[in-house]
Order: sequence, then C-alpha cells, then structure tokens
Amino acid sequence: MADGFIQWYREDVTTAVFAEQAEIFSEFGLKLIHPNRNAAVVLDIEGDDVLMSQEELGVLIGQRIASLTFNWWLTADTNVIDGYAVEVLGCETQTLWVDNLHPDEAQRVESAVMAAATRLPVPTRAVIVDRRGISDPDDWDSIALWDGTHVPAAPDHVLALDPIAERIQHAAGLRKEDTGGGRLSRLVPLRDPAA
Repeated sequence: MADGFIQWYREDVTTAVFAEQAEIFSEFGLKLIHPNRNAAVVLDIEGDDVLMSQEELGVLIGQRIASLTFNWWLTADTNVIDGYAVEVLGCETQTLWVDNLHPDEAQRVESAVMAAATRLPVPTRAVIVDRRGISDPDDWDSIALWDGTHVPAAPDHVLALDPIAERIQHAAGLRKEDTGGGRLSRLVPLRDPAA
C-alpha cells in the first residue's frame, strides 16, 4: 500500500505557468517559499535541502530535463513533498504526498490542485486523489497517459478529460458531478465515505 497522494497529469508547463501555479496554490495557503528560509526547498538525490529562488525552480521545470522533488509549505514546519516528472508524449506529472497531513490540510492541498488544474492555461489530462493510499501513483499512468483501461483502485476523487473519466467511472463505480461545462469531469464516490 502506498501513502496518500494527489497525482496531476497535464501537458507541459512553462516557467510562466509554474509561477501562476504558485500564485494559485498560495490562495490555499500553500507557499513555495519557506517562511523562514526565504527560498524554495528542492531535495537533491541524497535527500538534502537545496535552496533556490522560485524563479530558478521555475526555469528548471520549464526546461523539462529532469525529475525534481521539492516542497510546498503550509507552515514553517508542515510541508507537502511534490515530485515533478516529465513523462512520455510531452506530458508531465506532479505527485503531491498528503499522507502526513491533517484532513483539513489535505483538503487544502486537494483544493489547490483542483483550482490550478481548472484555471491554468495548460491542459489537464487527469487529477487522481487517493488520500488513503490504496493505490500507487504509477498505477494510474496507463489510464491517464496511454488510454489504458485498468483502474487500480477506487480513488477518493478524480478530475479528468471526459474519455479518461468515463473509463475510470465505469471501472471504479464512481458518480459524475456537474462541473459547469468544459472538457473535464469530476468523479466522486457513490456515497460519502464519512456517512
């Protein structure tokens, strides 16, 4: 079993779009710049912190030459690890790990990703929310990137292009919610898990 995560599949992001994403995330209390260190915190291959400006990190992402792991900050002591990767077909993923967050914090992260996915000019293919960690982020690549049909487990929420959403909906037993139009559909459990 994996840890809780939010996996965002989209087309390629430029430096300018990354700056817009950071602005949208900040509306939900997720900051790229650490409050005390005044820099973005990127993790190197050894897991050590490398401090850099938001602009430098945006340029690295815009170059699309390597996978990166960095942090978003809810507070000076509460971080969300974000794994960015360039995928085949010109797509990319961001995996935000929400397993160590309180439910309200995880909800803020989910809301930030959903807002960015619908507001940024870069097309989103899918957002998979699995807060319980009953699947692994890589398990979703087949259906989100290559038109596969295997759905690994019933996620908590999905926002996806209609063809992808339809395949997930039928296999996972989710229901579609009205999103007010557009090419993306939102899928939720048939019943509220809290009920």
